[in-house]
Amino acid sequence: MRLKFVLYFLLVFSGTVSGQEPVLDSLINRLDKSTSNLDKTKLFNTISNQYKYSDPDKMLDFGNKALDLAKENNYKVEEGSAYLNMGTAYLIFGDYQKALDHFVWAKTIFEGTIVLDADENKISQGIAKTYGYMGIVFSEQSNYSKALQYYFKSVKIYEEVNDEGQSSKIYNNIGVVYKSQLLDAKAFIYFTKALKIQEKLQDPNIGITLTNIANIYLKDKKLDSAFEYYILAKKNIEKYPNPRALGEWYNNMGAYYKARNQNHLAIENWQNAMQTFESFNDKFGLTDTYLHLAEFHFEQNNNNQALEMANKALHLATEINVLEQKVISEKLLSDIYAQHGNITLALAHYKKYSSVKDSLVKENDIRKSVEATMKYEFEKKELLQKEENDKRELLLLEEAKSSRIQLFFGAFILFLLFGIGVLIYNRNQLKRNLTLQKELAVYEQKALHLQMNPHFVFNCLGSISSFIVQNSTDSAIKYLSKFSKLMRLTLEYSKESLIPIDKEIESLQNYLELEQLRFNNKFNFRIKKDKEIEDDVALPPLLIQPFIENAIIHGVIPKKEIGTITIEFSIANESLICEILDDGIGINQSKQNKENLVLAHKSMALGIIEKRLEMISASTSKNATIAIEELTDKKQIIGTKVVLQLPLQYIDE
Repeated sequence: MRLKFVLYFLLVFSGTVSGQEPVLDSLINRLDKSTSNLDKTKLFNTISNQYKYSDPDKMLDFGNKALDLAKENNYKVEEGSAYLNMGTAYLIFGDYQKALDHFVWAKTIFEGTIVLDADENKISQGIAKTYGYMGIVFSEQSNYSKALQYYFKSVKIYEEVNDEGQSSKIYNNIGVVYKSQLLDAKAFIYFTKALKIQEKLQDPNIGITLTNIANIYLKDKKLDSAFEYYILAKKNIEKYPNPRALGEWYNNMGAYYKARNQNHLAIENWQNAMQTFESFNDKFGLTDTYLHLAEFHFEQNNNNQALEMANKALHLATEINVLEQKVISEKLLSDIYAQHGNITLALAHYKKYSSVKDSLVKENDIRKSVEATMKYEFEKKELLQKEENDKRELLLLEEAKSSRIQLFFGAFILFLLFGIGVLIYNRNQLKRNLTLQKELAVYEQKALHLQMNPHFVFNCLGSISSFIVQNSTDSAIKYLSKFSKLMRLTLEYSKESLIPIDKEIESLQNYLELEQLRFNNKFNFRIKKDKEIEDDVALPPLLIQPFIENAIIHGVIPKKEIGTITIEFSIANESLICEILDDGIGINQSKQNKENLVLAHKSMALGIIEKRLEMISASTSKNATIAIEELTDKKQIIGTKVVLQLPLQYIDE
């Protein structure tokens, strides 16, 4: 019985009552001034928890108030705490069924509450406390396996949240359960674990743990080790005054000195235990001390003293109605009277012993029946709760799965929209770049063929000047008329990047006629266009004229005979082909005749044309080439051929 009493003391009454009243007064003052329902609920729970040290009735009352307000405002964490406080109050009352019911409700609330960062630690602490108190209930019912199950659940959470103080209390309680099962080696392990933490934290309950360890050494007859721990326990109990723990310590020291056969010291410690228990009217502890003394004197054949102590123990056990102590007292009195030779009284007390023992057996049977019913109800509730938790977890998993799917599709759609946006943006950028490149190419082409205009004009003006000097005024006027028409066409189309092929042929026709006048019909010409060439086929302006000019000036004019220039337009491989043929002196002879002038003239014209062809290739992504070759027949030079290959383009482009 004393072991279980120490167990409850460690978990429920951990701490001292001194200084409790000022704390309660401060909390109640804060409650009177509070206007927030949440603050009031928290204060109700805090005050309820404080009363566990002194008044379980008030603990239950304030727990009820906290519960009502928490339910009304859906404060789940505080609702769980209220159930926990009320269950603790019922535990102190000894109403284990109600205590267990409230602990199960608290467990359900805490485990079903959505964890927020601010509440995570409080929820963990609440679950751990609930498991710990449930362990006490099962330990009191001698259901040690169930008690250990919940103690281990409790201590695991305390270890995870690094609450060493509460962990040490659970370790001690686990040790007590193992000691109740006579598993002293396991009990010693957990008492030692509790002791290490208590020493580190300077825990006020360290004296009780040291006493528990000393009791194991005493039982194992390791008296020196037992004495060492008893002395350490006494120092800590004096440092943190605890009358109950001190009375127990004196009883245990009496047993120690009895084992040492130091009888006077054993009696002295039991007498100190009596004084201690009498100081705060602990009749249960005092009865234990009387029984220690009665057994000691009986063994020493001090029948009078043994009889006196046994009668005192029986009187107190009857007063507090502790059947276990009454059974021991009646059996002891029967043995004492039998040894004394008083058979009548020995038999009378033996009959009472048998009767009380039967009552104890019946009470134990009833208790076991109640415990079995409680166990069944508890396991039924736990099974139902597990099913509810499984359903809730399944629902949460489905919701989480649905959320993940929605999140995935949402992310996919966003990614798709982003990709489409990037694609559209890149396409627009590409289109813009291509447009800019095309426009740039067009402008460069315009710039290049505008460079051709001055070159062409200068040549024409030079021809007019020469013509005027060498010919009549009428011929000069005719020449100027053709020149003005040619200039008008040239200026009109020089603004465009492409002109219809027929307009180009018209310009070339005017130019060739002008040059015929200038050189007194020194050459003939013909222009041919393939029938397959449509009217809307176009080509860049002033691209062909420089080659015709070269053919006239450097090809046919230096020739003694009348020359011929042929210009042919055709289509091949989706390209516009322009061939310019002359039957002049050829390239090499032309270089020899007018080397410096021709090279300068050619360099300027061909350089511009080659650049224009590069721009055409870049803007159309098609080939634009020029090929010049000297024509021979049996090693005789018969003229020059220029072939221009241009991308096939149309005027609407």
